[in-house]
Amino acid sequence: MKTKRLIAALVFTALAMTLSQAQEIKVPLRFDFYYSYDKVTEALKALNTAYPELTSLEQVGKSEEGRIIWALTINNPKTGAPLTKPAIYADGNIHGNEIQAGEVCLYLANRLLTNYGKLKDITEVVDRNVFYIIPVVNVDGRFHFFSDANTPSSNRGLRIPVDDDRDGLFDEDGPDDLDGDGNITTMRMRDTLGSMKSDPDDPRIMVPVKPGEKGEWTTLGQEGIDNDGDGRMNEDSEGYVDGNRNWAYNWNPPYAQNGAGMYPFQGTGVKAIAEWMMARPNIIMVFAFHNTGGMYLRGPSFKSAGELPQGDISVYNYLGQKIEKIVPGYKYLISWKDLYTTYGDFTDFTNNLIGSYSFVGELFQIETETFDGTFMRKEAGRSMFGASPEADRQRLQFNDHVTQGELYKDWKPYKHPVYGDIELGGWVKMSSRLPHPFMLQDLVHRNASAVIFAASNTPDVEMDVFEVKKIEGDLWRIRVRLVNEGAMPSVTFQTIKNKLYPQDMLSVSGASASVVSGGRISDLLTGLVDYKEYKPSVQFCQVPGFGKVDYQFLVNGKGSIDVKYESRKAGTIVKSVKLSEK
Repeated sequence: MKTKRLIAALVFTALAMTLSQAQEIKVPLRFDFYYSYDKVTEALKALNTAYPELTSLEQVGKSEEGRIIWALTINNPKTGAPLTKPAIYADGNIHGNEIQAGEVCLYLANRLLTNYGKLKDITEVVDRNVFYIIPVVNVDGRFHFFSDANTPSSNRGLRIPVDDDRDGLFDEDGPDDLDGDGNITTMRMRDTLGSMKSDPDDPRIMVPVKPGEKGEWTTLGQEGIDNDGDGRMNEDSEGYVDGNRNWAYNWNPPYAQNGAGMYPFQGTGVKAIAEWMMARPNIIMVFAFHNTGGMYLRGPSFKSAGELPQGDISVYNYLGQKIEKIVPGYKYLISWKDLYTTYGDFTDFTNNLIGSYSFVGELFQIETETFDGTFMRKEAGRSMFGASPEADRQRLQFNDHVTQGELYKDWKPYKHPVYGDIELGGWVKMSSRLPHPFMLQDLVHRNASAVIFAASNTPDVEMDVFEVKKIEGDLWRIRVRLVNEGAMPSVTFQTIKNKLYPQDMLSVSGASASVVSGGRISDLLTGLVDYKEYKPSVQFCQVPGFGKVDYQFLVNGKGSIDVKYESRKAGTIVKSVKLSEK
């Protein structure tokens, strides 16, 4: 039996390598299959090679196992250096099994680059913004999800060993691919006293027995053996440090939240990405792609944080409600309120320490796996967690007639060294949490379109010196208007609340001129100005989304003055104005 399993494993590996080698990476990229970690790297290099004038590819850091975390920057240098523009950051695959998240990021990059100069909307967002894209955060996880046997939900965490069963050994007893098919499925054995029986409508499904009924099956958990000889099976799998619970904002220890790690930024890749982002203060919009459920989540991630400022809620509502239409079936929700509480969460980190608007995109809805022609089946409970036999019946119809049995492994006998005669079967690893490749194109396009829509609404500030008027002698009245055509303000309201960094600065200076007074115009019609008492030559401001602000300066002097607007997120504008009567 061992020899047969070894041969099967070798054949499976050889086939996987042959298919991988056959899929040569060319631009434009393909999205009818999933890219392994190595193929993601090749794809990023191919995009960089094909578009050297618009891209740069760099190493952000390395993982626990030494794999490189890559970041692709998309920027048109003819319209400015990267740090002078609003930045959109997108990443994926922070959990090792969430592989379609990486595909969305690759598709986003491919879409922007291959359509730059062809599609007006894409050309405009690329010219006005910079895009930072990290397709794979958990590079070890993605590598092992492809190369190892897994369930749809296993292999999520960072490769940091954890002694789950507290026996002094680390990661020594995880699931085993008993039949060598590349999947970890379920073990069951016949048992008249068991709690499960075969579904009369489809014997592949097990349903709970009712009181007084005779049982037929006992489920034994995932495929595996007792690797450490302690009488238990699969109790100490690969260490579980969750990359999305390890960020240094409101982090809580493991006894408060599973997967938190021993301290913030214990993950070497997580820490490297945080440092990389902090060096790019122009990031105003963040998308972190995960799976599953069909949601766009905004913070906060815990109730005690309180609600966000109303100004930011308005921005999120505008973006979220539009995204619901771009990605049909997805819901715009609040993390803690509509899903569950998390601590040490990535988007809480970016909201509060990067000063960005942030969404988590939970990709794919298992309900779209339909056989009857409907777009979205309605079900009571989620079959992925075994809560709905009816949902499983529908999914098996999809498996049988749409994917020709590719997603489900029928029950087969197996001789287990401890349990004896058992059966192995169930959903394979490339199912349940991710779409079949034939459904991938729609998913990546719509979710990348959500990012592009947000990019069209980053701060778009223009400055107009709309009045230069002589008052008397060498005293001049200068009026300046800052107009923002994007939905996002130039500084988030949460940033102002947290006093994370100074607001935007509007300043006036001249070699032969000095600012006597200055302030924001609160009523242009009546000329009412809120004058700043100290250092009036510099005004701190926020330019609201779809709005404007007006400022007035009284300047004494001659010659020319420079009016300068400086923003971390919206860039810098300088205009020279001559003090002369027209």
